[in-house]
Amino acid sequence: MTISKIVLSSKERSTLRAAAHSLKPVVLIGDNGLTPSVLKEIDHSLTVHGLIKVQVAGDDRENRLTIADTITQELDCQLVAHLGKILTLFRNTPEHAHFLAPAKPPLERSRRAPNEEYTPKKLAAAGKTIKDKKYKSSAPKGNDDLAPKKPQRTTSTTKANKVIARPAKPNIPTRKGSALTLRAGRRGR
Repeated sequence: MTISKIVLSSKERSTLRAAAHSLKPVVLIGDNGLTPSVLKEIDHSLTVHGLIKVQVAGDDRENRLTIADTITQELDCQLVAHLGKILTLFRNTPEHAHFLAPAKPPLERSRRAPNEEYTPKKLAAAGKTIKDKKYKSSAPKGNDDLAPKKPQRTTSTTKANKVIARPAKPNIPTRKGSALTLRAGRRGR
């Protein structure tokens, strides 16, 4: 391969780790270790996907690091992360450059001026404002003056009227105790 090997910066490494978060291991390296057929499968997966995870069997950390070094040297790829028995590998090709592309800047929220009226989401989505929305007018129309009107309640603020207006309290005894003793099964005890 003629692709030059580049060194990943910590920011690129972090971006690639985030992109690989949802990936499952594509290749499993068993007890036989790194055989030519396994190397060929890793090479094929890197060519197709660009960013893959590889699971290495065995508890020996030094063995896993040796396997990672061998893979990166022979297949012209970079080790993005080594977490437990999982190796995350990346091959930088023009087809897979989107993994290293800078993130899109967040969309700028439209800000409302302090003197501008609030527009609800549904109206804003329709391209309307509150001024466009028609409200029912409270002005009399046509023969509204002839229609019978409901008498308005008058409320007096004197103390005597307030006492008369209150309904009498029923003679329900108040329960004493905590919430646990007032449970349905405990009330009679």
